[in-house]
Amino acid sequence: MSAGAALAGMRDRWRTSVEARALIMLTATLLAFGLATLYSASAMVAMQSGFGSTHFLLRQLSGIVVGAVLFVLAAKQDAEWWRDIAWPLMFGAIALMLLCVLPFTRSIAPSIHGSRRFLFGGSIQPSEYAKLAVIAWTAMLTVKKGDQLRRLTKGLLPILLVVGTLAVLAALEPDLSIAVYYVLLMGVILFAGGVRIGHFVFLGVVSVPIVWSQVQRLQYVLERLLGFTDAGAVHREVNFQLQQSLIAVGSGGLFGVGYGEGRQQYGFLPLPYNDFIGGNIGEEWGFIGIAGVTLLFAAYCWLGFRIAAQARTPFQRLLAIGITFTMVTTAYLHLGVAIGLLPTTGLTLPFISYGRSNLLLSLLMTGILVNIGSSRERVHGEPATDPTRAAPGMAAGSAY
Repeated sequence: MSAGAALAGMRDRWRTSVEARALIMLTATLLAFGLATLYSASAMVAMQSGFGSTHFLLRQLSGIVVGAVLFVLAAKQDAEWWRDIAWPLMFGAIALMLLCVLPFTRSIAPSIHGSRRFLFGGSIQPSEYAKLAVIAWTAMLTVKKGDQLRRLTKGLLPILLVVGTLAVLAALEPDLSIAVYYVLLMGVILFAGGVRIGHFVFLGVVSVPIVWSQVQRLQYVLERLLGFTDAGAVHREVNFQLQQSLIAVGSGGLFGVGYGEGRQQYGFLPLPYNDFIGGNIGEEWGFIGIAGVTLLFAAYCWLGFRIAAQARTPFQRLLAIGITFTMVTTAYLHLGVAIGLLPTTGLTLPFISYGRSNLLLSLLMTGILVNIGSSRERVHGEPATDPTRAAPGMAAGSAY
């Protein structure tokens, strides 16, 4: 190997290592900010419910402890392992989602706020973990099918049938937004894997009447959409959360009213520590706070796609794309709802909102990204023995 090639290899290892470390620091920053924000948003609600002011904070801390373990394990485990367990992961996700909707499982999957999305009293939310199953399984099958993806019957349709099963189960909970999100996530990974755009257009046109029929069947979804387009067309209660969130963000102005000084946490804004924690950020930290969180997730997006571009196998590239897309779009959808740019939906703000299912998933997926970002350094100089696992443009047996 020439001196120039050796220097290029060292530079490549250094660059990848820095991106992985930057992602770790970014995650730690979001977690620290999230804990501070969560305590301010939840302290009064906790006391009104008969708990101590740190009730939600301590529960979130327990989630961070478990999540940190998952993060370390995922960062050390070769990301190709997720390809090997993609089928069991998908079967497990379908089984857990089934438990949420079967009529004889209400003892372990009770109705909470009108939907059955949680198991065992709210400690497990299968729809969150199913996101990772959709990412890993779709990425695995995309690589496995190869050129067959460009054929509708043998490429796209079989994948859509399995992911569509998850989407139907989510719609039965009911949670139409997460059902649509599964299909969107699948589409992003398939698009990155080379599926024809014409197939997406065809299936999109076919699915419009199906989705609209579900929207009409689920009254709360229809009311939220009508309330977003015309506030006077629905009852005031439909837009109550959104209106209070807008009041909170408007009260914050440029710099916010100050940490712990927000008024919406006194019961005016429902779920200020969860689905609408973005409103609390806007009130106490102002435009600067909202913009800061937006920039932090923009940095997460940049680092995630940089890691994806440098991944050593096609599967890891698609896995990194799916994880990055999931984390960033979830955050931006949450913030878009909080400031009134999008209709109300129940998406949490990763690393910041209260909710241990999403927190564990976020830390686990970030750990996988860190592994993908650092795996080039560990396998540098090792041959690729499986042609399907070699990076694009590399023949089997070539050295990295």
